[in-house]
Parts: sequence; structure tokens; C-alpha cells
Amino acid sequence: MEIVQSFCTLCALLLIGKFLRSTIPLLRKLYLPASVIGGAVGLAILTCFPGVLPKGCTAGWMQLPGFLINIVFAALFLGASLPPLRGMWKMTATQVCFGQICAWGQYVAGLGVAMLILVPVFHVTPMIGNLVEIGFEGGHGTVGGLTETFTTLNWEEGKDLGYTMATAGMVLGIVLGMTLINWALRKGIVKNIRRLEEAEPLEQLGFYSPDTKRPDAGKQTVYSDSLDSLAFHIAIVGMALLLGWGMKEALLACDPFLPECVRNLKIVQSFPLFPLCMIGGLIVQGILVATKLNAFLDGGQVQRIAGASLDFLVLSAMASIRLDFIAAYWLPLLLLIIAGTLWNLFCVLVLAPRVFEQDWFERAIAEFGQMMGVTATGLLLLRTADPENKTCAMSAFGSKQLIHEPIMGGGIWTSMALPLVLTLGGWTVFWLSVVAVIFWLIVCYFIVKR
Repeated sequence: MEIVQSFCTLCALLLIGKFLRSTIPLLRKLYLPASVIGGAVGLAILTCFPGVLPKGCTAGWMQLPGFLINIVFAALFLGASLPPLRGMWKMTATQVCFGQICAWGQYVAGLGVAMLILVPVFHVTPMIGNLVEIGFEGGHGTVGGLTETFTTLNWEEGKDLGYTMATAGMVLGIVLGMTLINWALRKGIVKNIRRLEEAEPLEQLGFYSPDTKRPDAGKQTVYSDSLDSLAFHIAIVGMALLLGWGMKEALLACDPFLPECVRNLKIVQSFPLFPLCMIGGLIVQGILVATKLNAFLDGGQVQRIAGASLDFLVLSAMASIRLDFIAAYWLPLLLLIIAGTLWNLFCVLVLAPRVFEQDWFERAIAEFGQMMGVTATGLLLLRTADPENKTCAMSAFGSKQLIHEPIMGGGIWTSMALPLVLTLGGWTVFWLSVVAVIFWLIVCYFIVKR
């Protein structure tokens, strides 16, 4: 019964979030997802009225984000056509360089503030400096996926602090992003702005009109008398998860045979599952393409599975935040938020005009949204600044993800940085990040620009 109560409560909160977003103009103008609003409602209920909901209504909420993020990453490349690496690099090289500079710079900003101020003054762990990239660029999903890592490294409060950073980044990303777009409009940098007030009434409420052609959620690729098409696609995603889990078990089995200096870094024990599930998705996609069975895999259905998982992930993550941790760390969190936000604004206003020769603002505002509040926020801001897709920003930004995502924003480095800070020290990882920023600046200038 607890599973039924827990699931029904999450569904009710999600619908409440959708209702509030549709009826409160401020929430619509902020473009806050219903999952964030519903999660905030759940957090408020559990905090202000702790005895109202039966215990079974919240069963499993804290474990759910760590599981669902594996589905999101496993589905990342399933059903997608992967262009040749050389052609992809030629098409989006500057976007990749800019994205890497921005992401590595978040470590420079976060760890710099942590090692100079937070560690000596507030006596916190140096790992707190990683929260800028984990919360801003990675978002709620990445924080949820690192839950086991936080536990292994004896820093369980990092999960709640990370969720807070992710929420702050999402809100600030939308508010500051819209402010930057309005500034660009006044300066004449962009002209075809799509305002919320210009949308149809139902679109403002977040619904497709029944009188217009609604986009397809996906195509059925198998006959339902043999297997439901959605079940078929869920099973394919499950195979990607299985490969990821197998790789994780293989790593754990190899750990005792590694040199002691490597074992002391605790990289294998603390390495999360979701980046391996992403690799599993790539392997499954490669097998399907090689056997020409990819014709029976519909990217639309895969994305609906990932999208639904992400909504319930954010919802359960928001509702299960421990406010006592937030109260104890509010000032260090505020300093990290300020440092990360200033760096992101510097990237947009100072670096972007010098990196991009064409459509610099549209390409930069998409990156700003991702830097502050994951990819979906970047796409939202880009759709506002370039509603008719007249620039090259959408193609460059989308192609760049195939190179960027496996590394940063929940990729390999995001997963490795936490144990490295704990074992090698915050200053070591800080200088590694500085070197990475310089490296990508050199690549951008000497290779791409020339």
C-alpha cells in the first residue's frame, strides 16, 4: 500500500503544480516547471504540517531521484542519429569550446570561493565548491544521481545543498536570462523576440489548443497484439540501464586489484551509475544501428520516457529537501550562488562576443540557460530569443551536447571531481580546472578561430 500512496501523492503534487502554474501569472512569466512548483508545495506541506500526510505517502521519495536519473541518461542518445565525430566537430566547434570554458570555470569560481573563504571561515568541506557545477550545470537530476556518492564520501548533506543550488540556478537562470534578452532587444542585438503575451491563451496556460495540430509524442513501431510500443521502448531503455549496471559491477570487481594510490582516491566506490547508463545507451544505439534494428526505435517515445522520469525526479527531489541543512549552510550557499552567477554572466557578456563570430547572443543565451538551469532552460531562452529559428544557434547548441554532456553537467568529470577534491585537495582540483579553462581558450583561438 505504501507504494500506491507514495505514487498517488506524487501525481497529485504534479497536478497541483500544473494548476498553480496555469492560474498564477507570475509562475507563468517565470516559466517554472510544474514539477518544481509541485515539489515546493510538497516541501511546504511536509515542513509546516509534518503530521498531515501519512508516512506511506512519502515512502521512497528520497531514493527515487537516484534511480530516475539513470533512465534520463540512458535515454540521452537512444533513438538519436549520431553524426560522424569529425563532421560534428566542424559544425559546432566554437560552441563546444564555449560550453567547456563555462563549465570548467564554474569549478574555478566554486572551488576558489570555497578554498579562500568557506573552508577557513565556516570550516566546511572543500567539496562544497563542486556544488556550483553540480547544481547549476548538472541540475536536480545530477544531484540525485550523485546521492550514493555523497553517502560514500560521508557528506550526505551535499545532496540537499545540491538540490537547493539547482533550484536557485533554475530560477535565476530564467529571471536573468529574460533580463538579458530584454537588454539585447533594447540594444538592437536581437529583434524577433517571442513574448509570453504574444502566445495564444491556451499556450500561455501551457496547453496545446485542440484546434491546432498537436505535435506527436512518438510513433508506434510494433503491433500492440505482440507487445505494447511503449513497453517495447521502456525495455530498450532498460537494456541500457543493464549495461550500465554491469559496467559498474565490473569496476567494483576490479577495484581490489588496482594500485593502492588509485584505491585511496575512492573513485571507483563513489562513481555513480548514471554516466555508465549513458554509455550503455550509446552501446545499445550502436548495436541497433549496426543490425539496422534502429528503424524500430522511435526517438519521440524514448524522449517521453526520459521527460516523464525527469519530471518525477525533480518533483520528488524538491519535496524531500532537508531544510535544516539549508538553514545551517545558507551563507556559504549564498556566496557560491553569487560566485557562480557572476561567472556565468561574464561568459555571456564578455567572452561570447569574442568567441562567436555569428549570432553570438543567441548562442550565448542558450549556454547561459544550461549553465544556470540545465539544457531545458537553455532551450527555453533560445526559443524566446530566436522563435523562428533564423540563426545557427539551435543546430550548434544541439550538436554540441553530444560532446559536452559525456564530460560535464553530470558527465565523467562531474562524477570524478567530488572524490578528487576529497583525496587530492580543493586547491589541486582548482588548478586543474584553471588549466582546463586555459586549454579550451587556446583550442578556441588557435584551432577554431584560425
